[in-house]
Amino acid sequence: MQGFAGFMWLLSIALILFSGFALIDAATRREDAYRAADKKTKPFWLIILGIAFVVNLIFNILSFLPIIGLIATIVYMVDVRPALRGMSGGGRNSRRGSSSDGPYGPYNGGR
Repeated sequence: MQGFAGFMWLLSIALILFSGFALIDAATRREDAYRAADKKTKPFWLIILGIAFVVNLIFNILSFLPIIGLIATIVYMVDVRPALRGMSGGGRNSRRGSSSDGPYGPYNGGR
């Protein structure tokens, strides 16, 4: 049973860190990016992710409330965050080109 309890503790910590990262990421994005991406509003996502973070801190991982918070966090990370990153043009791949671009420019098929 100690192994299971240790695993659940690690899972709970991972869930807290995941929801905390999503909350910080949502707080650092610009308000107009949310409107431009047509993804609710910044206060809406801050409230949802803040509640998810607090629920993960308070409740045990085996109850249903942290699972609901996990779903909200996953929705933000999978749907909203990529749309916001696309609007702001930031990130590691901010200079995106065609899929046929090579290291020295676009590939034109040997023409």
